[in-house]
Amino acid sequence: MKKKHIVLIIALLMSVVPFRATAQYTSIVNQATNMMQTALMGGMRYRGYVEASYTGGFGNLQADFVGISTVQGVQYADWFFMGAGLGVDLVYSKTDASYNGWFGDRKTRTSGAMVPIFTDFRFNIGGNQGPSFFIDIKAGGSFLIGKNYLAIENGYINGSEYFMLKPSIGLRVPVGGNGKRSMNLGFTYQLLTCNYWWYNNTNSGTLNSLGATVSYQW
Repeated sequence: MKKKHIVLIIALLMSVVPFRATAQYTSIVNQATNMMQTALMGGMRYRGYVEASYTGGFGNLQADFVGISTVQGVQYADWFFMGAGLGVDLVYSKTDASYNGWFGDRKTRTSGAMVPIFTDFRFNIGGNQGPSFFIDIKAGGSFLIGKNYLAIENGYINGSEYFMLKPSIGLRVPVGGNGKRSMNLGFTYQLLTCNYWWYNNTNSGTLNSLGATVSYQW
């Protein structure tokens, strides 16, 4: 093969390779766009749900919680869902004492709002077409809104960041023909860690509560 022919072939290959690479990049972008559109439209086993809950406190430190949250995630298998959630909880202390004005600008209160941010793991026991049981585990952090402390028992809870663990068990009832949409009723336990001030001492404590949840999944 003559030298000029080899040079011509190399030039043709160099002109084709960038074109093929550009086509591959375009295909990747199109595929990613289609994947995002499919997920947003409810495909790719995308799942989401909104949940309302109430838990009543028990133990040495007691508070009641009324909350609403939403979780968005992916159904990796028929039996396993994982997602991320965000919510708002109204917390009510069970103490009758008033601590307002004791600590300067850090006034205390007997009610407030918290924002939980968490990862959610849900395990389905049984099929999706009929009623089945589920186990749900939420783990993350909850943040007390505002700078005022929360009065509780003979002291108060300080700090704004709390570790949260909230396992639940319950019944899942499909409300759609394909089994994707369902109503869920459950019993739940919630644990929150906190710093507790009592008679000039600061100790770590936990807020424990039991209650129920109801949610709609799509």
